[in-house]
Parts: sequence; structure tokens; C-alpha cells
Amino acid sequence: MKTQLLTIRKAWLPLLLALMLGIPTLGGCSLLSVTQPAVSTEPEVVYQTDLVLPNLADVIAKVRPSVVSISTEAPGYDFFRGAYTIQGAGSGWIVDPNGLIVTNNHVVEGASVVSVTLEDGRIFFAQEIYADALSDLAVIKIDASDLPAAKLGISNTFDSSVELANTFAASSSGTLNTHPLRMGDWVVALGNSLGMGISATKGIVSATGISVTYSGNVLYNLIQTDAAINNGNSGGPLVNLAGEVVGISSAKVSAVGVEGMGYAISIDEAYPIIQQLIENGHVLRPDIGAALYTVNKTIAGSYNLAVDYGALVTQVTRNGPADNAGLRSGDVIVAVDDITVFSAEGLKRTLQSYEIGQEIRLTYYRDTKKKMVEVTLVEA
Repeated sequence: MKTQLLTIRKAWLPLLLALMLGIPTLGGCSLLSVTQPAVSTEPEVVYQTDLVLPNLADVIAKVRPSVVSISTEAPGYDFFRGAYTIQGAGSGWIVDPNGLIVTNNHVVEGASVVSVTLEDGRIFFAQEIYADALSDLAVIKIDASDLPAAKLGISNTFDSSVELANTFAASSSGTLNTHPLRMGDWVVALGNSLGMGISATKGIVSATGISVTYSGNVLYNLIQTDAAINNGNSGGPLVNLAGEVVGISSAKVSAVGVEGMGYAISIDEAYPIIQQLIENGHVLRPDIGAALYTVNKTIAGSYNLAVDYGALVTQVTRNGPADNAGLRSGDVIVAVDDITVFSAEGLKRTLQSYEIGQEIRLTYYRDTKKKMVEVTLVEA
């Protein structure tokens, strides 16, 4: 009996060892060749857990010397009080050491007196104001030099604006952060909040590429942020954690049940406008000489149009480019060269990439017939 039990134990011993050592077995016999696990070709995802964000106080200290308070006076009148003065407050930032300040058009619009207060307490009155209502941007010229210009960043990856940004940033001692803003990136808004002097609020980028109708105009490529933007913040810089200007505070949504929704004009959108205001005093906009209206399904059905998108011509300027090319009311423009346009605003924005005097090809529908025509752009 003992001999039989010993035999059984010896028979099971290899199997027990195999199980304990994790060696595959076949029919109670150990397999000497062990297959190695396959090497994964997928890149290893490394999560950085020791990321240290810059101290916000350092970021603010870097930008603060470039931020200014703006005070305005505008004439007012009503039946009961007669003539009186309307006081206003806004913000701005130094874009060029030689006394050039960027702000919003609505901050200075209609003002008879505009004054700028620097960080060191000096007050200057505006000598010149160059403004553009469509983009809600303005440049104030003051009699000062050797001012601390803000460094410029970049908010998106548009190739054309990157090129403009490099040129413009170089002229203002700026350095570019070429990484586009992302949802969740930290930003800081600085400005003359409530007219009580420069203060700062922080938040994140909630969304980019937003379009908002503000004061009757459509503002494009806005940055939405939950950083608090209050009255007086308009025109102030929105900066990234490198202390670079990536946006210009412009609007706040004020409605019951709406919280934490402020908007800034992206610096990419502002670059060419600011440059033209500085160089020309106004913005040169190519135009075809026609009044336009956006086509949608409702408009297409109401007027029995061939397409439910594009820009409907409602009126042409006599002897203007559209008139000379044979366009007339009722035509629907659907493309500029090979670029499809889906709305009147889309057509206008597409024209901004062309030069005044340049010839373009418009594709349009007249009734159900698709046609093309050459048009030479003029200044709007």
C-alpha cells in the first residue's frame, strides 16, 4: 500500500510543480518550450502627474504693465435734463511702444474725450482714434514712447494669420506661442472692471470659433471663456499662461439663467484688422457692390429658388462690379472661384482673402440655371 501511494505521489509531482511554476502542461508532462508574450506595437501613453502650472501672480505681473484703463466722455441730451455728459469706462493694452493702444470700438464710439491711464499713473488724452465698427476693434494713439508693449500669442492654426502674427509680433517685441488654444486651457482676463481700476479674473477656454451677433454686427472666431468679464473689461487682453495676448475681451452674455459666458475676439481674427487700422486708419474691405441676404430652406421655398443655400442678391449698386458683370436681384451666389459659400456673411468673409482690384469668378443661379461671371472687386 505504501508503495502504491508513493507511486501515485511521484506521478502527480510533475503536474503540481507545473501548476505552481505556471508551466503549461499537456497530458501530465511539462512543456519545456515557453512562448514569450508578444511585444505591443501600440505607443505607451504616459500621463504626466507632476505638471506644475505657472503662478498666476507671475503671469499677471508680466502682462499688467501693458494694460491700461480708458475713460470716456460723450455728449448726451434728454427732454428733462437737457444737455449732459455721459461717462464711460473701458480697457485696452499697449500693442506698440510708440503709444498705440488696442481696445474695442464700442468703448470709444461716440466719445468726445478719451483718456488713457497707464500702470504708473500717467494719464494721456487720445490724439487719434482709428476704429472699425464691423470687427468692434479700435486703435488709440497717445503722445508717449518707450511703453511696455504686450507680447502676442496665437489662438488658432490658420496659416495666413500665423504669417501675419510673426510679422506683427516682431514689430511689438512679441514672441509667439504657436500652440492653438484648446477647450480647457487656462486664461486670464485683465481690465478696468466696473471702472474701478485694473483687476484680473481667471478661467478656462470654454469653446473657440464662436460667432455672436453683438450691437447689430456678427463677430466671428470668438473665444468663449468662463473668466469673469464685466462692464469696463471691454478691450482688455485675454492672456494665456505664457502671458501672451490671445484675445480681446469684447462681450458678455447677460440673461437670466446664464452664468460664466464671456467672449473675446481671437487675436488671429484681430491681427489683420489692427494692422490695417495702424497703417491705413481704416479697414480696406473688398466688395462686389451688391446687397446680400442669406438663403436658407425657408427663403428658398418662399421665393422658389433653385438652391437652399448661398447669398441672395437683393440689390446691385448702379455701375458697380456686380451691375457691370450682369448680376441682378434674385440671383443666388453659391461660390467664389472654387470656394462654396453658404450664406451672405460667408461670402463677405471669403472676399476678405482677396485684394481690391482683383478679379474673381462668381458661380450663381438665376432661376434654375447655373451660371458663372467674372467680377472685379472694389473697396467697400
